[in-house]
Amino acid sequence: MFSITIALIVVTTLISIVAFGNHKVQEDLLFWPAAIRHRNQYYRFITCGFVHFDVSHLLLNMLSFYAFGEYLELGLFSSSGLFGSNGKLFFLGLYLSAIAVAVIPDYFIHRRSSEYRSLGASGAVSAVIFSCILLKPLTPVGIILIPIQIPGFMFAILFLVISAVLARTSRGTIAHGAHLAGALYGIVYTSIAAKLYADFNAIKVFIHILRFDWLQ
Repeated sequence: MFSITIALIVVTTLISIVAFGNHKVQEDLLFWPAAIRHRNQYYRFITCGFVHFDVSHLLLNMLSFYAFGEYLELGLFSSSGLFGSNGKLFFLGLYLSAIAVAVIPDYFIHRRSSEYRSLGASGAVSAVIFSCILLKPLTPVGIILIPIQIPGFMFAILFLVISAVLARTSRGTIAHGAHLAGALYGIVYTSIAAKLYADFNAIKVFIHILRFDWLQ
């Protein structure tokens, strides 16, 4: 069965590898608010998700995406899932739109800065992870370097709190704001799509699972 997750990983990996050896390609594709504002290069809202800073950055994003993307696409977004035969289309829409939505806050914050640049698929990966957690909140999630797994909803809480704090205080090169925006967007996209297309209240079911399957 054709996997959109694998296809996106292959395309992202190939483009990122090319960009590793060609600085101009990376500069032409990354998220650069000043270029968008002054040169109308709106394509950067999408292309920034297909280039990465280095191999470790690429591996972290693609391994995370593979772990959750395959489960979401081939399970919850499959033809037998909420969206029926349109499941893969909804999944692709989630990923691609999340790349753009995740960097919108940074665009308005840094649109007058010629120095600010960012790249990577972290926002879209966060959206996929949170879409998965919304639909399956008790799914065990492991944290890198910590040899335990915790329920997905607990991981979500930690992720949101840490990302919000770092987005306000960090001065490094990691776009914590994009992580936060992508995660929230994953919840919003999935909730709205499920309600409109399948008349499924994902938030209500999420709360029900926590109340009756986890607390009891």
